[in-house]
Amino acid sequence: MKTLCLRCHVSGRVQGVGFRYATAEQALRLGVTGYVRNLPDRRVEVLVCGEESAVNALRNWLWQGPQLARVSDVRYETLPYRDHQDFRID
Repeated sequence: MKTLCLRCHVSGRVQGVGFRYATAEQALRLGVTGYVRNLPDRRVEVLVCGEESAVNALRNWLWQGPQLARVSDVRYETLPYRDHQDFRID
């Protein structure tokens, strides 16, 4: 099983629309770990680690987000793998 960690920055209407909670719910479904948090510049940052296909599935889902979100961009970078206990909302 190949593991992967990505740091993603999601832009658009992604704060105040339940984006963090929906992301955490999706992460739980996929069995990945990491965190999601709002940034001062109105983007959302997501650190996601786990099995490569599950990490990529969450990255792809970020383009959609919850119903009220309007995602305009998802930028990501690969990071060295880190083992997290769970997926949390910061």
